[in-house]
Amino acid sequence: MSIKRTNLQSRQTNETQVSVDIKLDGTGLSDIDTSVPFLDHMLEQLSKHSGIDLKIKATGDNHIDDHHSVEDIGITLGQAFVNALGDKKGINRFGSFYAPLDESLSRVVIDLSGRPYLDLNVNFKSAKLGTFDTQLVYEFFQGFVNNSAITLHIDNLKGTNDHHKIESIFKAFARAVKIAISFDSKNLNSLPSTKGVL
Repeated sequence: MSIKRTNLQSRQTNETQVSVDIKLDGTGLSDIDTSVPFLDHMLEQLSKHSGIDLKIKATGDNHIDDHHSVEDIGITLGQAFVNALGDKKGINRFGSFYAPLDESLSRVVIDLSGRPYLDLNVNFKSAKLGTFDTQLVYEFFQGFVNNSAITLHIDNLKGTNDHHKIESIFKAFARAVKIAISFDSKNLNSLPSTKGVL
């Protein structure tokens, strides 16, 4: 395919300033500075294991907490992702993957459906990892799902270390995305839907 599946999005509010530059058919290169170090690490994992090139810059009211920044990064990344997908002709649409990290195992299932829905199941032992609030994992994915209009099921099946749980989720998410956005060589000119729209 010769389509350039790229997009540049920015979002500015009284609380945050976010810019996202995405290239779906990349090599997993990333340049990420969100002012939330743990999220930087997770987004680097997303880029590396999905093969998507990501440049993300964000600043916000982190002196209050990281909530607004994490949520707005999810929103902006979701907007960039769906715009880079274009008309969705020829894509696989569905993707699923299991990813372990030591004792932790997570499963992610994706449908690039045009319908936003998130089901996230993970039990954290701690409220925070360093300064990162574990509740913000949900806020990131909810922001992404609402703005990319995808159906996303995330299940952490087992694990004891919260860092491992989150990282296995992001790695499984990355691989599921990679499958879903890949092209089906036998159906390059059609939408993977009997409705004719996604």
